[in-house]
Amino acid sequence: MPDASPPRGTAAELAASIAGDIASGALPPGQHLAAQPLADRYGVSRFPVAQALRHLASQGVVVAEPRRGFFVAADAVARLAGTTPPPAGLSATYFAIAEDRLSGRLPDSISEAAMRERYGLSKGALAQLLDRIAAEGWAERRPGYGWRFSSVLTTPDAMGQTYRLRQAIEPASLMEPGYHLEPATVTRLRLVEQHMLAGGIETASADALYERGVRFHEAIVGASGNPFFLEALQRVNRIRRLLVYRSLVDRRRFWRQAEEHLAILDLLQQKRQAEAAALLREHLGHVVESLEAMRPLMEQGNRGPEPTDTP
Repeated sequence: MPDASPPRGTAAELAASIAGDIASGALPPGQHLAAQPLADRYGVSRFPVAQALRHLASQGVVVAEPRRGFFVAADAVARLAGTTPPPAGLSATYFAIAEDRLSGRLPDSISEAAMRERYGLSKGALAQLLDRIAAEGWAERRPGYGWRFSSVLTTPDAMGQTYRLRQAIEPASLMEPGYHLEPATVTRLRLVEQHMLAGGIETASADALYERGVRFHEAIVGASGNPFFLEALQRVNRIRRLLVYRSLVDRRRFWRQAEEHLAILDLLQQKRQAEAAALLREHLGHVVESLEAMRPLMEQGNRGPEPTDTP
């Protein structure tokens, strides 16, 4: 029997994050919600994942199947419509850290004590956030003293470099011998894009928007059967996340992206690989153009703290 008592702390945050991703279409109906992948995705342990899933099951948002685990309910989005999510909590702090880093208000190196004081966090909450940040590749623990933040992806130029790399490897993956995208995968990806065009672009969290794009591109590249293409893309996706969040402020470009995603799926479904590869290369080029247009916004942080900021 699912636990109907409201979750607290990390489990409450996690339940809200999972619900948000379900509402946005990033976790579509029927999706298996395995504990370890969810723990990796949100940077937590398996224990709060289980608590969050039991709570969502009590609300009918997910379904618990004996000996199979939890799955997103068929009517999950309808059930979530009109509900008010709990306060953002750790998610808000995560984005505050990301923005402070991009804005130059966080130094390259900082102690955990200074982080706890700056953001008003407990040791446990900070550990969860830093574990997530480390997994995403923009910070690493310093031996014996605090954490060091990466400076690799804090500029639009670096962001453009990641997309040019993707332009080289992603279209090539579609031309691999034996390329095969499962019909069920096409259906799942199509539903997410249709949900985005139906209004999800405006309501999805930054996390959900990012994950939706990651899942689309990793799914079509993974269908190549060549693990080297997929591993290269996954590595790029982990380390580019930080700067992407600032680019999500302007969501107008996502309408075009969703339409292009659907067009790429149409071509792949028709086995027109060369045309799909050409459209994918053009699609990634459009993103580079959009990033250039947003360069002033993305460069805000490189000028250092505002005069009103305190040390």
